[in-house]
Amino acid sequence: MSDTPFGFGLPPEEPEHGDEGKKKDPAGGGQGSGGQGGGNPFGFGFPGMGMSMGGPGGADNPFAAMFGSMNPQDLGAAFQQLGQMLSYEGGPVNWEMAKQIARQVVAQGTPDGAKDESVGPAEKAAVEEAVRLADLWLDQVTSLPSGAGTAVAWSRAEWVEATLPAWQQLVDPVAERVGAAMGDVLPEEMQAMAGPLIGMMRSMGGAMFGQQIGQAVGVLAGEVVGSTDVGLPLGPAGKAALLPLNVAAFGKDLGVPSDEVRLYLALREAAHQRLFAHVPWLRSHLFGAVEGYARGIKVDTSKLEEAVGQLDPSHPEQLQEALQQGMFQPEDTPEQKAALARLETALALVEGWVDAVVHEAAKSRLTSADALRETLRRRRATGGPAEQTFATLIGLQLRPRRLRDAARLWASLTDARGVDGRDGLWEHPDMLPTATDLDDPDGFVHREHLDFSELDKMLGEAAEGRSEGDGDGDEGKDDTQK
Repeated sequence: MSDTPFGFGLPPEEPEHGDEGKKKDPAGGGQGSGGQGGGNPFGFGFPGMGMSMGGPGGADNPFAAMFGSMNPQDLGAAFQQLGQMLSYEGGPVNWEMAKQIARQVVAQGTPDGAKDESVGPAEKAAVEEAVRLADLWLDQVTSLPSGAGTAVAWSRAEWVEATLPAWQQLVDPVAERVGAAMGDVLPEEMQAMAGPLIGMMRSMGGAMFGQQIGQAVGVLAGEVVGSTDVGLPLGPAGKAALLPLNVAAFGKDLGVPSDEVRLYLALREAAHQRLFAHVPWLRSHLFGAVEGYARGIKVDTSKLEEAVGQLDPSHPEQLQEALQQGMFQPEDTPEQKAALARLETALALVEGWVDAVVHEAAKSRLTSADALRETLRRRRATGGPAEQTFATLIGLQLRPRRLRDAARLWASLTDARGVDGRDGLWEHPDMLPTATDLDDPDGFVHREHLDFSELDKMLGEAAEGRSEGDGDGDEGKDDTQK
């Protein structure tokens, strides 16, 4: 799996301490920035192969890299997949291929040798009971009602199937913009001449995006414990989901009873469900930030234009060398920075709220609550599934530092304003803390805030008054006409 979104370099990291920090690898080269070490700027390979297209021998002969290390029996499958790539005529991502590859990755099992397996009746009953109890505990620590109409236990393959629609909504805007930006680098007259070639490139691009996304989602399916691990509502609305196989793997070496591990994770899943079910603007706010990031993608075409102008037709490898130098690395635009900042802050607030309410619900009931809370925090800090997947697919790195700050802020709000005062901030996006407020939680907690619910009520009453006035006027006209 590539370390960068669609094989492109990540935007420079924001320093944790303002101007005191330094950007990593400002030149944008090497493995840390481009993610490919110069071997393959797109970061794509074919599943089942021991290397990507930029592996050993790839720079001199890409077909040798593509087929040279394969067993003869795999060659037919490779050509079949290549045919699928060339015949694809859909959107920016070949999602059918993404699903196939994700299922293949799941079938191969995780690095520890654990294979996917169907969920039995006993495991389903245990998940249902854990979510039911979790909702009872959460009723006492939050004013938001239950958001889980049903509780389900998924296998890894079922998680892939259930979450692909959400991944499509997240990834399509980015893939669409990247594809459009790459198509714009050709002059209009060349685009007219190269129509069939451009169509073939789009087909291959959609399949290549599908390959990378399928690989990422398949790996993630072996790590997640529910449908909200990445802080977004990936599953169907109203379904609290746990993956028993992954829950067992998560708690294996913790020295904590399995029922406590399951219940704590059920608390987190049920808390997420409450938030996404009863804050109607939240989902569109988060997904809209991803679309805003996509709109900010711009590709520096000057390197490509220079390479095309100097290209010697007898040495086509020159173009490949130019590609390896990162000519398609997206610019770090202000639009992207602003969109990513909004998304990072919103995700930190979601995760911080869940962390705070789950701790309040569990601390007096589960002896392992503190240990499980810290384990999950460290899981994020060491590059857990959420951070790595966002970094791979859309260039976002969820910063655990912000998550801890947000959890402290929500806890302080509970002490200062009570449960209703804390949860009431979710009524309107403008009432929520900003990134600056996370740096000064005490200042935010004790600041006076507008009550948007009263404002909305006033506006609604005014609108009703105007509507009634319009109606009276119409009736008067009718009487006159009579």
